[in-house]
Amino acid sequence: MADPVEPPPLFENVNINNEEEEDDVFASAMQDHPPVLSLEEEDVQDVINGEEIRKMKMSETRSEMETVPISDDVIIDTPTMEEVEAVNMMIDGEQFINITITEPQKIGEGMGSYLAYRVCTTTNMRVFKKKNFEVLRRFSDFLGLHDKLTEKYLKVGRIIPPAPEKSVIGNAKIKMSSQPEGGTVNGNDFVERRRASLERYLRRTAQHPVLVLDPDFREFLESDVELPKATSTSALSGAGVMRLFNKVGETVNKITYKMDETDPWFEEKLAHVEAFETQLRKLHTSIESMVTYRKELANLTNGVARSAAMLSACEDHNSLSRALSQLADTEEKVEALHVEQANTDFFILCELLKDYLGLLGAVRDAFHERTKLFQHWEHSKQMLTKKREAKAKYQINNRTDKIDQAGQEVLEWEAKVERGKENFERISKMIKIEMDRFERCRINEFKTTFIKYLENHMDHQAKMVKYWETFLPEAKAIA
Repeated sequence: MADPVEPPPLFENVNINNEEEEDDVFASAMQDHPPVLSLEEEDVQDVINGEEIRKMKMSETRSEMETVPISDDVIIDTPTMEEVEAVNMMIDGEQFINITITEPQKIGEGMGSYLAYRVCTTTNMRVFKKKNFEVLRRFSDFLGLHDKLTEKYLKVGRIIPPAPEKSVIGNAKIKMSSQPEGGTVNGNDFVERRRASLERYLRRTAQHPVLVLDPDFREFLESDVELPKATSTSALSGAGVMRLFNKVGETVNKITYKMDETDPWFEEKLAHVEAFETQLRKLHTSIESMVTYRKELANLTNGVARSAAMLSACEDHNSLSRALSQLADTEEKVEALHVEQANTDFFILCELLKDYLGLLGAVRDAFHERTKLFQHWEHSKQMLTKKREAKAKYQINNRTDKIDQAGQEVLEWEAKVERGKENFERISKMIKIEMDRFERCRINEFKTTFIKYLENHMDHQAKMVKYWETFLPEAKAIA
């Protein structure tokens, strides 16, 4: 089993979790200073980029240096980034970022063509250069962005919103369509669904207080140049094949390895996630069936409308003919309501549940990263035991030529065990923070979505009642 990547020695003792310690981590750097009297006697000048910079005297106060913010580009995987974001919110007041995707355009012709989506962003966050900006992005750019975020943040326990899935059939239909190059693709169900899913993906990513500050995410939103093509997102590429093998290996590892859980919180939370995912899948299947039934009902209603119109044309009785004609008009309006309600069921409820099934998969991925770190930690402890046993044997056999090397190996594995423990504790703390944020966002989004769905449903029912109330006098007028 491969050993975890070791951090540089200079940072092994740095408290990246921002926890209080009894000892000052900079104490060693402030002790045993040789006296530098020349700094007290005169101002020393340095020239940097053509500008003279005065060095700070040893006697000058350094209180302002204690509040220097750490660059987001340097530290991207610690909980302190949430604290930095909270401070920015307090300074800037209410911050917002609104992302919309419009005008899908077909670029190129034939099988070499692709769709480009216009990503429009409005924000008042200081990390962005402008308040309003637009860029064109292709679908592979979204997948490339997701891969970058996953590579940087999943290994530390972040929950990364999943990108929309690829559709080979839908892509082929768009490529072979007669839509001219550069033309806006409208009225296509596949394109509209993908546009909406990409928009939800970006908005969900922007809601995360750390991911929204990521340089790659900011570049994706505001860089007006074409991004390098993300070739690794292709299913037939070498990276795609390797990703498939890795995914198979990860799946086998999840099935075969059972972690001895020491924290009941994780055991309870994982059981809750699994139960919630099961119920969510059942609900998603039911709503998909409901969408199908509504569309079938709309088709049947259209048949009733056409039959009533034909009957009204051949009916000799004037009042009955007029009533049948009015019935045909009413049925056409009802058909339109059924189609509208089916779209509401799909885009508001069905797609939300599909997104959260993917998010629950991202939650499980974060839990699995914790399991992998536990495996590395356990492996390090086993190797440490073996190295200690080997050292003891050398000492018993008086192998002086091997004792020093064995002692060095013991020290190295002791350091690896300590780092493994720190990494495991760090990712455990991070997952708890991420799960708390995930639950709060989930509750708010479900509440908002269901209220919006019920309001739309009530509006549709009110319209339907109004249509039939309008038709009722015509029915009663039949003599």
